[in-house]
Amino acid sequence: MRLLALNMLLCTAIPFSAAAETAKYPTPLPDETIPSVADLPEKWPKSWVLIHDLNFASILDGKLALVDTSSPARPLKGVVRAAQFANELVSPERGEIYTAETFYSRLTRGERTDAITIWDMRTLQPKGEILLPGGKRQLSVTYPNVFQFTNGGKWALVANFTPAQSVTVVDLEGRKLLAEIDLPGCTQIYPSGERGFSSLCADGSVFSVTLDAQGKAAASQTVEKVQDIDAQPLFGTPAMIGRTAWFVSYYGMVQGIDLSGAVAKPLPRAFSVGTADGGAPQWRPGGWQVIAADARGLLYVLMSPNGKEGSHKDGGTEIWVIDPVKQARLSRIPLRGQGLSIGVTREDKPQLIVARTDGVVDVHDAATGAFVRTLGATVGANPIVITAP
Repeated sequence: MRLLALNMLLCTAIPFSAAAETAKYPTPLPDETIPSVADLPEKWPKSWVLIHDLNFASILDGKLALVDTSSPARPLKGVVRAAQFANELVSPERGEIYTAETFYSRLTRGERTDAITIWDMRTLQPKGEILLPGGKRQLSVTYPNVFQFTNGGKWALVANFTPAQSVTVVDLEGRKLLAEIDLPGCTQIYPSGERGFSSLCADGSVFSVTLDAQGKAAASQTVEKVQDIDAQPLFGTPAMIGRTAWFVSYYGMVQGIDLSGAVAKPLPRAFSVGTADGGAPQWRPGGWQVIAADARGLLYVLMSPNGKEGSHKDGGTEIWVIDPVKQARLSRIPLRGQGLSIGVTREDKPQLIVARTDGVVDVHDAATGAFVRTLGATVGANPIVITAP
């Protein structure tokens, strides 16, 4: 009898529950269209940036996250794959993103293929590629200055390392290779002049190359003693204000190099970002993308109070705002975590974007330094380079 009563109770409970659910949700949800894909606007808003996720846990599967820094709820707008220590460039004029990538036929081994993949900025879909022969492309943790434009954005320059160093010149419009320029003892690419580039060299000099109309080296010149490698080594990624590249050293000295002409021209005097109490042992620049600039011509330097030998990539807890004309520090911006890379948007009211070592991306008001919002750790496992198109 007890079993019969229990069965009757269960039988009556089920329709009652179903009736309650029907009353609660009277209208069924419409069927979802699969796949559901939308095109991006032809002109991206100025609050959008590309954040390179190196993805240390699986480097062969890195990506570029397209992020709306003004949207804390849904910041991720799309993803571009960026395989195996990739580098990226963006050309809003042509509506294209370029990734210099490396692939292996057996995923982690086998035949190697280097290529520049061309992506559509509206669909984030690949639309072509340019093969880079010889297996020479530099494979290193992502630096912005190993893949750069020159010749008004018509050509790209790709850094090679075998370990011999060279630069491949690529015609992006014609989708073809033009030349390879040997670069013994020098590294990084800084576009200089109308059609050329400069590089930092191991002896402290800068080497400038002028290219002819066919992409071959037409002239070159070495500028001696630009940096003291032992006393004030420079971080390889500068902040650009016009055609002047502003570098900061491991010990906090700021050095400008004018790249408007065919030959790099160091500005006459380097100056310090300043000092502050509370360093243990001292305040020094630290991070990956350690310096940025805004449209007002101000510099932002990521600083760590724990500066010591070997701390230059550890990240920092403050950003110091520097006026390079006055050669003076204007303010200090405290961060909510340890920053690794910084960038500034091109908005009318620019935002300062901070990628932290824990994967969190924070947004500050660049003018005041005030914390605005966090995007959380939602856009990538290891955000490392910020590109504001």
